[in-house]
Amino acid sequence: MKHKLLITVILFNYFIVSATEITVSTPQQVLSALSSASAGDIIYVLEGTYTFNSKFSITRNGANGNLISFLSHPDNTSRPLFDFSSMAESSSNRAISLSGSYWHIKGIEIFGSGDNGMFINGHNNLIEFCTFSECKDTGLQLGTGASNNTILNCDSFYNADSSLENADGFACKLDAGTGNKFIGCRAWQNLDDGWDGYLRGTDNITTTYENCWAIKNGYLKSGSVGAGDGNGFKTGGSDDKLLKHNAVYKNCIAAGNLFDGFDHNSNRGDVIIYNCGAYSNGRNINFSSSNIANSLEIKNTVSFSGNSGDSYRATTLDLTNNSWQNSLVANANDFVSLDIDLLISPRKADGSLPDIDFMKLVPGSDLIDSGVDVGLLFNDSAPDIGPFESLTLSVNDINKFEGVSNYPNPFSSETNIVFNLNQASKIKLSVYNMMGVKVFSIPEKTYSQGRNAISLSRNKLASGNYLLVLNGRDTQRTSKIISID
Repeated sequence: MKHKLLITVILFNYFIVSATEITVSTPQQVLSALSSASAGDIIYVLEGTYTFNSKFSITRNGANGNLISFLSHPDNTSRPLFDFSSMAESSSNRAISLSGSYWHIKGIEIFGSGDNGMFINGHNNLIEFCTFSECKDTGLQLGTGASNNTILNCDSFYNADSSLENADGFACKLDAGTGNKFIGCRAWQNLDDGWDGYLRGTDNITTTYENCWAIKNGYLKSGSVGAGDGNGFKTGGSDDKLLKHNAVYKNCIAAGNLFDGFDHNSNRGDVIIYNCGAYSNGRNINFSSSNIANSLEIKNTVSFSGNSGDSYRATTLDLTNNSWQNSLVANANDFVSLDIDLLISPRKADGSLPDIDFMKLVPGSDLIDSGVDVGLLFNDSAPDIGPFESLTLSVNDINKFEGVSNYPNPFSSETNIVFNLNQASKIKLSVYNMMGVKVFSIPEKTYSQGRNAISLSRNKLASGNYLLVLNGRDTQRTSKIISID
């Protein structure tokens, strides 16, 4: 195990706190580093397979603006694999239990646990670019009051349990807290649901899903039909059919799921679906009149080629500018591709979603500019209908957007954000703290072809780590910026 004192020191009330950088290469070193970590520490994991015969817990706490980081080493060519496949199937055999708060865990693959791959009951954590596969329960689950966690650019797939009921891709359910977010995540071929929001023991929480894809859930790894529910996004539900799980879906896709793409399941809360796409599910959108939702708002969304008719029911209902309204009829000719398998293409090196043609609108489609402004980025006179906006910035239009896209970095007074465009394009820049909360944004505007530079003043940011996000047509690029005193 290698230790290195970080050059950066952070001042708190005139006391100097030094953070430690640790490199680990064995399971024993991993456990030792986790058990002694303090705010600001960075634990790097070298590539390779790490075999664990029992679960482990992460209980230490970082601090707001001073996270504990547990990361794949930057020199790795592949992500470390944590193999728990020797564990028997049992509810006591979760792989990793995260009860600590203010952690950043990035670039780890978790495989074959006897229960959840990761169970989170801590708060204000960021889980990034991790995978959870072939676990005998849900890949990643939030519960026991877990709140304000962000799951970013993670995949969960091929999870299946012998009870044929509980293995979802992701779940914010039962007694979870509020304010949790899933951004850029994918769930495919899980025995039960892609995402499960079923509640028991809590009420009136809100979970947000942005740019998330649910694919072929209800089917097993082999491709055969499983015995689970098989929904893409199960928005809620409860034993007494009274509990409210408020949910916000933006630019999400449900495709090829065995039963419902977006599922009501007696959720009594408020559900918002903006600029989403549902294709070839058993039923694309299903909100029934039994145990009716309090409100359902669907705007700028495509529902196409479901195997059963959709159902939209709620006490308060707002359906506006969707693919089945205003004399619009979505059909295969509207899209560049409807190949569902594209949705599980490899991610980019930085963990962001792949650039694919699935559900991209072809030029001339009547779904272009037929939406209504819901506060998301759009080009021309009005938003497009569906999960992707056409004719604005694509990743291929950026010929320089490096891993560290600002200089200097770290910075103490001012930094410059620089990018080059192949053509004039409309983009938006935002800064988020490491919990996924937007600190501020630079208003959307059209930037010129060639080099563009934006000056960011230190007085807008407290010291700490932040995510700089560049949004364009169908891409979200992120990089870390560091503000110091």
